[in-house]
Amino acid sequence: MATIPMSKYAFRQIIFSVIIAALSVLFQIFVPQYASTAMPFIVLFFFTLSMFTMYVLLRPVKSNDNKKMVSRYLVSRIVKFTSCILFVIIYILLNKNDSIKFGVAFLVIYFAYAIFEVFVLKKELKN
Repeated sequence: MATIPMSKYAFRQIIFSVIIAALSVLFQIFVPQYASTAMPFIVLFFFTLSMFTMYVLLRPVKSNDNKKMVSRYLVSRIVKFTSCILFVIIYILLNKNDSIKFGVAFLVIYFAYAIFEVFVLKKELKN
């Protein structure tokens, strides 16, 4: 999994995040009754979180130790999951009137980033 250079992943992540942010802004403009006002912050949250987790995964390993790679992967998933849960709980506690729109937007953007991450990793592992 450590075959992807971080700069290559970061470039792809930036392009993807700009597209998702533009789509969320368009969604807020054209159908504001269904859009959460937090959508740009959700995109920023996932961009930051994805960059952090990929940094943890793609750091060079001194040896070809699969145990270290597995433990890095598990740590990155735990950090990502915990961060997502905390982000959702804090936002919903502070903004109860926007909780359903926020929850739907959060899930849609979460799955978009998850699919993107799998797609990029699968493509790079084939090469």
